[in-house]
Amino acid sequence: MDLRAELLKSIWYAFTALDVEKSGKVSKSQLKVLSHNLYTVLCIPHDPVALEEHFRDDDDGPVSSQGYMPYLNKYILDKVEEGAFVKENFDELCWTLTAKKNYKPDRNGNSVVSHQDAFKLWCLFNFLSEDKYPLVMVPDEVEYLLKKICTAMNVELNSCELDDYLSQEPQGQGGLTVWQFLDMVNSGRFLRGIEQEAVSMAIEEVYQEVIEDSFPHPVFDPSVSRAQGYLWKKGQLRRNWSERWFMLKPSVLSYYMSEERKEKKGSITLDKHCCVEVLPDRDGKRCMFCVKTSSRTYEMSASDTRQRQEWTLAIQTAIRLQAEGKKSLHKDLKQKRREQREQREQRKAAKEEEKKRLKQLQEEKERKLQELELLKEAQRQAEILLQEEEQRRRQQHEEMQRTLEIQLREAEQARASMQAEMVLKEAEAERQRKRILELEDMQERLQEALQQEVKARQDEEAVRYAQARLLAEEEEKLKQLMKLKEEQEEYIIKTQREKQVLKQEMENKNKCLEEAQKQLEEVRVNRQRVDQDVMAAQRKLRQASTNVKHWNVQMNRLMHPIGPGDKRTNVSGGGFTGYQALLSQRDSSLK
Repeated sequence: MDLRAELLKSIWYAFTALDVEKSGKVSKSQLKVLSHNLYTVLCIPHDPVALEEHFRDDDDGPVSSQGYMPYLNKYILDKVEEGAFVKENFDELCWTLTAKKNYKPDRNGNSVVSHQDAFKLWCLFNFLSEDKYPLVMVPDEVEYLLKKICTAMNVELNSCELDDYLSQEPQGQGGLTVWQFLDMVNSGRFLRGIEQEAVSMAIEEVYQEVIEDSFPHPVFDPSVSRAQGYLWKKGQLRRNWSERWFMLKPSVLSYYMSEERKEKKGSITLDKHCCVEVLPDRDGKRCMFCVKTSSRTYEMSASDTRQRQEWTLAIQTAIRLQAEGKKSLHKDLKQKRREQREQREQRKAAKEEEKKRLKQLQEEKERKLQELELLKEAQRQAEILLQEEEQRRRQQHEEMQRTLEIQLREAEQARASMQAEMVLKEAEAERQRKRILELEDMQERLQEALQQEVKARQDEEAVRYAQARLLAEEEEKLKQLMKLKEEQEEYIIKTQREKQVLKQEMENKNKCLEEAQKQLEEVRVNRQRVDQDVMAAQRKLRQASTNVKHWNVQMNRLMHPIGPGDKRTNVSGGGFTGYQALLSQRDSSLK
């Protein structure tokens, strides 16, 4: 799962949280605020003016998720750089938006997990959920996550109780939603009798392992702790041994002063060129091993042989992942689990297909047996008819023999008296013998004809059965043809209706365009009228300015001092005073 897919899952929750009416659309003002917050947490530079322009209010109404995706892809997701932002801050933003609407913990404070732990479970759910919307987590992944949490607390998960719960819980799209999952955890059904602090620590441990890519044990045994702990490390310059807290991730092995991880002392970058080797005991250290990179060799010492084996296997696994181009172990494990589920589903589908095929073969066999029973019954009827015919022929033969015996006795009785007619009687007897031979020959031919008739009837029954089957197939194909014809007619009617609706919409848009053009013409006329008024005002202003200059000149001329002996002093003084009053009156009128 790449970074874009991870970000889209969290953004999907934020978008659906803003969809208050559950119509699949969100107002532009809300999307503007959401986009601004995404720019901020993802550390993407943006132009606020362009953002305001893109999401300005107009008559288009709210925007659907499909309508928001082009902007989201072009201006946000395409500009995201991995490592340039804090993923946890981004997740917290989306969680805050969606939890406010959807997450409903126990109001009495009886929830098993805190709000922060619910956020971490939400992140784990997004990581393990399927890449299909709406997001769900299949039962196998639910069991996997609960087992890891229980293992972190040294508690065994009751799988039977989990199966009962999943069978009773309605599952959409083949899995649980995140809110169903959180309700299941908060119900306390699977974490009964465990303190909230222990549950919180277990969730934090699984969160660090899965989301923060803290490396698990190389044999992937859930009961074994993660690959982090104290090791002795040999310095490069001073060559002294120091105890450091090591933490392994898929691409780097970091070491700190203590397990609080406040002061990082260094890190070892792992790639396909690195290797791990076991070293013999020396310098008073035992259970030694080293990590060789292309630039340096790091020597370390474990507390015992088992710990050394665990660390070497874990580091070798991380190097192998780097060589295979895989960035996250849990992503690789998730993909493998998904492939295994797909293989199981394929095998299950193959078994279902095989059962279906065997059922069809069994039905075909039963049908053949029924046909065989019908043929046997027909054969028994034919044998009965043959026996009746044989008995009838035997009776005819016995009747004929009795008739011949009577005739023979009559001939013997009349032989004495009819010696003269002996030759004629012998000739008659000879003809009778020939007739008997002909009758026997006819009997054989009749028997052969009867056998041919029985065979013809059997052939006729087979032909009738084949004809009935062909008629049934022809009737089925005729029904399919009529159904296709009805669907075609419905599609034609639907297309015509859509065409009429589009035509009506086009006419309405044309009317709106004409009204807009008329309004534009009115605005242009008003603008010309205002321009004329402005020009007239400017002319009046210029005229007034000219008059002011003229009156200033006159006033300056009247204010010149008058020389001695001028007899018109009082007159000039009175004129000046009147002129000043006139100027004051003009100024007040201008104001």
